[in-house]
Amino acid sequence: MRNIVWTRIDDRLIHGQVMTQWIQHADANEVVIIDDGVAKDAFIQMIMKSSVPAKINLEIFNVADGIDYLKGEDDGKKILVLVKTPGVLVALADAGVKLESVNVGGIGAKAGRKTLYKNISTSEAENQDLRNLIDKGIKVFFRVVVSDSEELVEKYV
Repeated sequence: MRNIVWTRIDDRLIHGQVMTQWIQHADANEVVIIDDGVAKDAFIQMIMKSSVPAKINLEIFNVADGIDYLKGEDDGKKILVLVKTPGVLVALADAGVKLESVNVGGIGAKAGRKTLYKNISTSEAENQDLRNLIDKGIKVFFRVVVSDSEELVEKYV
């Protein structure tokens, strides 16, 4: 199994805060994005790859290929996993990918979502996915920016 050092839900995926703070905080040298839509969009992939520092490896997978990759042999890389929604992490966990903790950092408001915590909005289905992760023994916490303290999600879902 590969070495996952940080797992974050952030619907923006690659952005300045991830590049300047979270990679350093996690001491990661590889970012793995798991998202079916991004995996099919060569233009978005090109933009994301150009946003990542040269010393950081970026891999982008659909869910099925992401599962295979993360279940692969540890090659010494320290991986920060980024997903847009908690459902992707439920799929990973159900497939046997070991997730010790999940940082919920950014899920924006849109139709069908209600504010759950600060700038994080979720649908009832996403809340169920968060509960599912918690029920699997995975620590799930809010932490929008590195300087925030952790707030356990179970108090909110």
